[in-house]
Amino acid sequence: MHTVILGAGVAGVTTAWYLASQGRKVTVIDRQPQAASETSYANAGMIAPGHSYTWASPRAPGILWRSLRDDTQALRLKLNPDPHMWTWLWKFWRNCTAERSRINTRRKLVLCRYSQAQLQALTEHLQLEYERLSTGALYMYRDEASLARGTGNMKILSDGGMDLRTLTADEVVAHEPALASAREHIAGAIYAPTDESGDARMFTRNLAMRCEEAGVRFLMDTSIEGIDVSGDRITGVRTPKGLIAGDDYVLSLGSYSPIIARPLGYSLPIYPVKGYSVTFPIREGHTPPSLSGVDENNLVAWARFGNRLRFTATAEFSGYDRSHSPADFAPMLRVAQQLFGNGADFSEPEYWAGLRPMTPENTPILGRTRHRNLYFNTGHGHMGWTMACGTASVVADIMNGRTPAIDITGMTLA
Repeated sequence: MHTVILGAGVAGVTTAWYLASQGRKVTVIDRQPQAASETSYANAGMIAPGHSYTWASPRAPGILWRSLRDDTQALRLKLNPDPHMWTWLWKFWRNCTAERSRINTRRKLVLCRYSQAQLQALTEHLQLEYERLSTGALYMYRDEASLARGTGNMKILSDGGMDLRTLTADEVVAHEPALASAREHIAGAIYAPTDESGDARMFTRNLAMRCEEAGVRFLMDTSIEGIDVSGDRITGVRTPKGLIAGDDYVLSLGSYSPIIARPLGYSLPIYPVKGYSVTFPIREGHTPPSLSGVDENNLVAWARFGNRLRFTATAEFSGYDRSHSPADFAPMLRVAQQLFGNGADFSEPEYWAGLRPMTPENTPILGRTRHRNLYFNTGHGHMGWTMACGTASVVADIMNGRTPAIDITGMTLA
């Protein structure tokens, strides 16, 4: 069997590995010169089942509404005439009830925990290097009211098997001494000892090299012009290098999946949500954090990768626009320097913005389609790094006629 995978991000490359390791011939197509050059390039880096909450919650519509006149909100809505945005927002709003939020969070948690186990097994098997830290994560709160709300919300995750611990401010600093200078701004935190972090780009590119060693063919710098169909089967992928034909196909193009799938008759509920990250070098004399974490009041995340410290923030609904300016990072930088004033060299920022492929439910779209030889592995949202090995394993199981190890209700076209 020859499988053609569309997309060389973390989801596409992990899918290539699982299929190739099961004896398939695999070809991966991507328009970028290297794997992990889009959403996987400079994401938050957290592998975080302990933060599996869905974005669609009763509080989300109010935050989006306020963002129309206050661009300091963590969720920012920039209205435009794109009908796909309005359709997506309507579906998102319908998922913002308490009951839907609980259902989607439970489903998301099951997938994230399974995926982390798959990632750990793959890392051990291949001895992959990606500046991994397995020291846990802190979900930090700045006032007692938000800490109490966070502690109440965490029950849904702890009921789902997560080990979560509430820490006082002094205990937070004991776990993460790099926060000592910010002690006055901390009310407490939820500590997830099994959460991890690592460089998704490094992981993906190192895994891609292992894939090549296993016989996977990568067609990089190759744009996808369209997909040919005969009846209920895909017959090939049109590229400037000719028609790429296989026995079956996996669509794993993140935010661009709906664009490619639309001519085939699919209306995928995926919309790009822009996120921002900034990465700083760590030099001698700096005191960087040893745990990843999130400032929950400002929704600024941090993670350390070797001699680099990265901060990520903001979810901006602005279509496919990836532009950015230093001013976009100013609120994030204020938080970063307040928390970790000596954490890195803040005079040398490396700015980046990328598109998260969000579904209204915050769970991906996996598995079979109306075309007998086309499969989806897309729509991972802001947790593609956490979910990638799990979704790749699920899709590989489906393609090989096996029942997935987890329940994927709510994660298929159905």
